[in-house]
Amino acid sequence: MKKSVLGTRTATAYGLLVLTTFFWGANAVFAKLAVGEISPMALVSLRWLGVVLVLGPIAIRSVVREWPVLRTRWPYLMAMGALGLAVFNGIFYWAAHHTSAINIGILQGVMPMFILLGTFGLYRIRFSLHQALGVGLTIVGVVVVGIEGDLNQLRTISFNWGDLLVLLACALYAAYTIGLRHRPETGAVSLFVGLASAAFLMSLPMLLIEVRLGWAQPPTAVGWAIAGLVAIFPSLLAQLFFIRGVQLIGPARAGIFLNLVPLFAVTLAFFILDERLQTHHFIALIFVVAGIGLAERSSMLGRSNGTEQARK
Repeated sequence: MKKSVLGTRTATAYGLLVLTTFFWGANAVFAKLAVGEISPMALVSLRWLGVVLVLGPIAIRSVVREWPVLRTRWPYLMAMGALGLAVFNGIFYWAAHHTSAINIGILQGVMPMFILLGTFGLYRIRFSLHQALGVGLTIVGVVVVGIEGDLNQLRTISFNWGDLLVLLACALYAAYTIGLRHRPETGAVSLFVGLASAAFLMSLPMLLIEVRLGWAQPPTAVGWAIAGLVAIFPSLLAQLFFIRGVQLIGPARAGIFLNLVPLFAVTLAFFILDERLQTHHFIALIFVVAGIGLAERSSMLGRSNGTEQARK
């Protein structure tokens, strides 16, 4: 009976985590579809407003119960909402105006490496040889994107503006992820509502700047549909599914599923957007996914060994 329950929990977690990474991979496609239909900051504002409107009434009791804690940490919530949700997404959607969804999907794979390097730089958390090799493989994948598979371009390597924006967005989200180490002592759903609310509020000044610069575009009918889909799938459901998946099988095993994000993004871009998959895309994807997998495997082995030592 116990094995049956564990098997059910594992199967449920796997299903939720696959859906999570599928939704996150689809976000690159949504970003590309949004071009010409809704401006980046308008999409960001509607995205997080949608999350607050849907999840807020459901989570109102837990938010009220934990409000004293959330209120004392409002500077943290505003900073994290701005950095990891509003600014990150704004840059991410701007990148789609200048690069392909396939490139976005592949370059997203560097995010775990930024997190690894950030934790080392800020907290001096040492990483293993396997993790260092993983970082190296991921960097090779990024370089392959930059030179488009042509080794002759190594001396004059250059990234297009969109690729650089994706890398900047990944660095910001890595900083956000590292910042979660200092999260308030509240439930995950209450925290998510607080962060989503902060993201919406912090997106409004940026939306105003977009309007003043003449870059804003009111959503078309398609733009409204994209905003709704982005709010429901990559934002609301993906976050809740990921939280539940981590609860069921732990963060170490759940983290491995992040390898699927670039795979889903590239596949969806190929079938939905009819973007061309070239040889250098496959090569870059192999390096990026292999790098993430090597680093994550090392992390899992380290945690496993630590657990065994604790048992002894």
